[in-house]
Amino acid sequence: MDETVQNKDAYPKRWCHLKKVLERTGPFCHPDFEPSIDVTNHFIMTTCKILVIGAGGLGCELLKNLALMGFKDIHVIDMDTIDLSNLNRQFLFRRHDIGQSKAEVAAKFINERIPGCRVTPHYCKIQDFDESFYRQFHIVVCGLDSIVARRWINGMLISLLNYDDDGDLDQSSIIPMVDGGTEGFKGNVRVILPGISACIECTLDLFPPQVSTHKKLKNFRLVQGVVKNIIPAVASTNAAIAAACTTEVFKIATSCSVPLSNYMVFNDVDGLYTYTYEAEKKEDCLACGQTSKVLEIKSTDIKLQQLIDLLSEQYQMKNPGVTMSLGGKNRTLYLPTVASIEEQTRENLKKSLGELGLGNGGEINVADVTSPNTLVFVLRVASGGEGMQVE
Repeated sequence: MDETVQNKDAYPKRWCHLKKVLERTGPFCHPDFEPSIDVTNHFIMTTCKILVIGAGGLGCELLKNLALMGFKDIHVIDMDTIDLSNLNRQFLFRRHDIGQSKAEVAAKFINERIPGCRVTPHYCKIQDFDESFYRQFHIVVCGLDSIVARRWINGMLISLLNYDDDGDLDQSSIIPMVDGGTEGFKGNVRVILPGISACIECTLDLFPPQVSTHKKLKNFRLVQGVVKNIIPAVASTNAAIAAACTTEVFKIATSCSVPLSNYMVFNDVDGLYTYTYEAEKKEDCLACGQTSKVLEIKSTDIKLQQLIDLLSEQYQMKNPGVTMSLGGKNRTLYLPTVASIEEQTRENLKKSLGELGLGNGGEINVADVTSPNTLVFVLRVASGGEGMQVE
């Protein structure tokens, strides 16, 4: 690379447009905003640490936008490798990159093209890191195609929140999350302030369980599309959503404008349409709600399998494992993720809750891939009515 390009001072007017935004006041500024050169030089370019989750269609756009906007310290996580079908829209990759880590190739591309920017790649799952890793970031940006991963990182950021003795939230423990999603010519952007605004779990009904049905299709790509619920990605939609996400990151980092509150939908099927509304926080949310989680059942005669089915239905859990506390010790009732334990506890699925020692007011601990934390439910036998309900 040319020496001039490597020199970060080679472009004296490089940040002039950012300075016009950050060094002046305006009618759309956040009430806390104070115009200053320090916002550009000391926070965005020196202090602010951004985590991008996903280096696919959205992730490539996010990395490029964030780097060009002046953010210097960016980390990216992606567990996938580059496939031929990615090349039409994931523009940081080339044919010779096929088979390599998306995160590593994307980071290398940005680091070589944008002087002064340092992108650190992580070729792994988000579940491979603990709280100490996520706590180091100021903002998390998601460009994911997985609801399970969204729910997991949502739960992780909520678990980082600190409350004082009076139950008041410590604002310094909040790590904002900007989440983007695309589906063909449609997309959405949301800003989540954990503990304050609606989280992923609060609006889980926006992501209905997907059901695949297909008949005797001969074309491999058509079969794969149906089985995996693949909707063709559109590069222009990725670009628009990533631009909106990056704008929100910039607004949060600088307070130059009031952030989105808190959900924006985008549609360019026929013309261009956007709509913004405020998703409401649920007080009894499974992830961020402060109220205890009560599971109402008809009686303790129901089988453990029925209880697990209920959890999967109501909370869109994938493969929940259940334990209970008995005599001060935890007893595993069913754990599907470890083959040997699953085999030992499989018989419990046919037993009633009463037979397993669970009565009215009993507590169960539920673990699932959709959450980094174990969830505690209190069982309550309904006074009347039929079936099982959740409150």
